[in-house]
Amino acid sequence: MRGFKAGLVGLLMLAPGAASAQDAPIRPDQEAFRAIYKELLETNTSLSVGSCTAAAAEMGARLKAAGYDDADITYFADPAHPKDGGVTAILKGSDSKAGAVLLLGHLDVVEAHREDWTRDPFVLVEEGGYFYARGAADMKGLDAIWVDTFIRLKAAKAAPKRTLKLALTCGEESDGALNGADWLAKNRPDLVQADFGLNEGGGGRLDPNGKRESLGVGAGEKAYQDFRLTVTNPGGHSSRPRPDNAIYQLADALEKIRAYTFPVKFTDTTKAAFAPRVARGDAPGKALKALIANPSDAAAAKLAMTDSGINAILHTNCVATLLSAGHAPNALPQRATANINCRIFMGETVEETRQTLIKVIGDPAVTVTANNPDKPIAIPPPLDPKVIGPMTTVAAKHFPGVPLLPSVGAGASDAVYFGRIRMPIYGVPGIFGDETNNAHGLNERMRVRSLYEGRDYLYDLVTTYVGAK
Repeated sequence: MRGFKAGLVGLLMLAPGAASAQDAPIRPDQEAFRAIYKELLETNTSLSVGSCTAAAAEMGARLKAAGYDDADITYFADPAHPKDGGVTAILKGSDSKAGAVLLLGHLDVVEAHREDWTRDPFVLVEEGGYFYARGAADMKGLDAIWVDTFIRLKAAKAAPKRTLKLALTCGEESDGALNGADWLAKNRPDLVQADFGLNEGGGGRLDPNGKRESLGVGAGEKAYQDFRLTVTNPGGHSSRPRPDNAIYQLADALEKIRAYTFPVKFTDTTKAAFAPRVARGDAPGKALKALIANPSDAAAAKLAMTDSGINAILHTNCVATLLSAGHAPNALPQRATANINCRIFMGETVEETRQTLIKVIGDPAVTVTANNPDKPIAIPPPLDPKVIGPMTTVAAKHFPGVPLLPSVGAGASDAVYFGRIRMPIYGVPGIFGDETNNAHGLNERMRVRSLYEGRDYLYDLVTTYVGAK
């Protein structure tokens, strides 16, 4: 607890600021980076038809062209999941006692169907100050930055003092794929073991007017878990309806889940992370301030939760995401199923959440099963001054006046798998986004300027950590 407070004091030394009005023209080194980003985005890595293995090979080829030896690059895959491969790389430091830093990223993306999108989701389009493509925000921009950083450090010729490692994996977006981060931690920890890792889960927040509001250091995340709701029934001929229709029973269960709100909870980290949102002074911000003072204030909670960004962090959230029922249009359904995706608040367990869903549904005919009950829970990394200090110093250079604060991820990341090797993973700040990024949704996009500025910040940050000249 003392480490948290000491780190937080240093973080709060920065004050709010705004972005400059004029975007700088693209530089030659940015053009080279853009080519990496484009190749990643235009390589389909969705579970249904894509291949992380192909994207890993492309990034490995770029590293090889930059001067890395075969011994520095390791491809990995499971024969049962040939398209879910990944790649690791190492840039050895000059001081073997100085430790190592890991750059972590996932290559896979959420499904995207061309008929739903305004633009082809697997063709990079730059338009109106944004990059559009599936993975533009989550998370091929950061993947490209990590590869670009490795290439730039190799070009510098002089080895950094500290060893730098890279791991680009698959399976973060779906339980149906081989999770490369999990596989590495279990089978090849030597390839990823480091003093700490840098991953997605941090970033920067822009207010509705595009002003830089805050930088976030990912210092914890909610747990991801899918629950399967199932109702079975003998079925029969549709001309002879019966009261225990599986579809109706499932629909009733879903309505009860929809109406239920998990209790509001706060941690020291979430309170600190909410500070810029409270400072806006709009209706949800004022309600959030009241709620922090009194978490039992139902009226404040209702108003605060109208802001999806606030609601995502206030408590456990469970929402229906998939639905399947019936076997013929002229038959009573024999089975109806739904997927309930939950993001579980820190300190709560999968089983506790399952029992809450069972209680809320209140119908023994509806079974509730955790899809991956043994998935580990993320361990919040310590706010170590040796990690947070450089983030703060470099942020003051690149984004003067913008506060750097600890944050909690509403989603989930591959950080959860590194607890077994006792390795802290931080969500890095640097890339500013807003609610319009629409990660996982239609027409996903990333601000061009935010990506280029984030790249500059993160390169300086990594070189600071590893002692590169």
